[in-house]
Amino acid sequence: MTHRTPTPQPFVILAMPRTGTHYLEELLNEHPTVLSNGELLNEYDTNWPEKDRLLRTDRELLEQAYLRYPTPDYRNVTHIGCKINEPQFHDRPAFFAELTRWPALKVILVTRNILESLRSFAQARQSGQWLKFSSDAARPPRVRLSIADCEAYFKAADDFHARIEHSFTPSHLLVVEYESLLHEPAACLGKVWDFLGAPAIELSDRATLQRQETRALDQTVQNFDELQLHFADGPYARFFDVGGL
Repeated sequence: MTHRTPTPQPFVILAMPRTGTHYLEELLNEHPTVLSNGELLNEYDTNWPEKDRLLRTDRELLEQAYLRYPTPDYRNVTHIGCKINEPQFHDRPAFFAELTRWPALKVILVTRNILESLRSFAQARQSGQWLKFSSDAARPPRVRLSIADCEAYFKAADDFHARIEHSFTPSHLLVVEYESLLHEPAACLGKVWDFLGAPAIELSDRATLQRQETRALDQTVQNFDELQLHFADGPYARFFDVGGL
């Protein structure tokens, strides 16, 4: 079914990879009138029926996301959203600017310790396991991260977050921390409902996604000590605090 009127209020989830956006989206979609349709710029995302949609212009893609979006017959959608990860903007360099021009768009920026994000990204690429739905799934592999890859990834995250904060007004931007989402999902979602202007609901226990990695950074990054020493006196030293996950 294609829903055309009335036009729901638009939102987008922006983040670096491996920051918990799938989990956030699963919780958002428990709301009876809120719908987030997955990764708009991911050609393999099954939420979008048209496999050739990425051949469209940036404006046409946003019109599909917010005006002609797919929705189940039983949903009366009042808030419609999608997700975009930072690397997905690389192939469409003008898409971010087009996004900022979409009327009344609200932005949920999901943040996480960027070293954890990079480690998780490396683990998923190595294992081929991007999501975990069963406690029987294999433990993610330990990985080695190069200094150059860390520096590039840390800078990309800084630049991406700064670009978002400079492009959207505070009233249209909500920052959600991965750790808060993980440990206090109800409180975190309460802030999201308020930000979107959607009635608050009580979360169920139906969420099926599970955290893939529960070990600390120094147990999962093979050259953690080398990296910690290299970044010890700089702005990224905070990513190597192993006091928490």
